[in-house]
Amino acid sequence: MALRSERVRLFQTLPHACGYFHARTAQNLVLDPSAPELARLYSLALGRGFRRAGGHVYHPHCPRCHACEPCRIDVAAFKPDRSQLRCLRRNADLEVSEHPPALTEERHELYARYLRARHPGGGMDEASGEDFTHFLAAPWSPTVFLEFRLRGKLLALAVTDVCTTGVSAVYTFYDPSHAARSLGTYAILSQIELARARGLPHLYLGYWIANHPKMGYKSRFDALEVLTADGWSKLARLRDAK
Repeated sequence: MALRSERVRLFQTLPHACGYFHARTAQNLVLDPSAPELARLYSLALGRGFRRAGGHVYHPHCPRCHACEPCRIDVAAFKPDRSQLRCLRRNADLEVSEHPPALTEERHELYARYLRARHPGGGMDEASGEDFTHFLAAPWSPTVFLEFRLRGKLLALAVTDVCTTGVSAVYTFYDPSHAARSLGTYAILSQIELARARGLPHLYLGYWIANHPKMGYKSRFDALEVLTADGWSKLARLRDAK
């Protein structure tokens, strides 16, 4: 892989269970974890469709499946729709603040409750403090924790990488008892504003899979782009062309 005339070693993982299709296996390409200046390489790799999980920067590379398409929001072009405006009003009473990534009892308790509610029996619902730390941040990653609090109580946390080329939404977890607030949507809207405030052009949302039930929320964001063989293109434009 070449990034600005540099060559970076890529490793391919062994086949493992796919997180989106139960009957399929998946493989990833991973940037060399020992590469010098991995944070800078990560910033460049975002534009090539890579994503971070823990200390690994990866891209799906499945021999017989190409369903995962990198996606991002064009921050300058984004305009919230009526539903998103209602979400902003619904959560106007929340305090949003940035913090360094760190494990605390409060954060871990919220994370564990979220996983138990959203992924029961899926292998993630008994996450330890070590799991929390290794999955959400890395010593080299440009990560901030966006906290959302109601009268001091932590309701949600958005793990956010603020890179030189854009902002990446790594993972968001929230209090399941406040699902009516649409805190996942509110976190993305807040990350868009964070990118805008920092003068960064894109919010990277990981991968888009057409017609997958877990991906519907991403298509509701105006100015969503996906990375195709021809480069980044507006999702709406690609749909119109079909």
